[in-house]
Amino acid sequence: MLTLKGRTIEAQTEPVVGATLLELAQRAGIDWQFNCSRGTCARCRCIVTEGASHLEESTDAEWDRLGPDELDAGYRLGCQARIASPGTISAVNRTYF
Repeated sequence: MLTLKGRTIEAQTEPVVGATLLELAQRAGIDWQFNCSRGTCARCRCIVTEGASHLEESTDAEWDRLGPDELDAGYRLGCQARIASPGTISAVNRTYF
């Protein structure tokens, strides 16, 4: 199960291997903040509170925007965090502004 929380809406949906957290949030009607969906604005920044092992490795865009401290703390970019395997995943949109 995938639990995503946006600004005011939280929903559960099925994780889809190959999809990003942002794509799935949009499909579920969650008010997940974003501007570019390319990993440059970082507005889709989120904290993965459960199931980070079910996501693909961090992308170069995430390393450029977030850096090692945030990545180590569990932060990802929703547009870059792609599901690698089914499982329980929870993430909360935590934009900088």
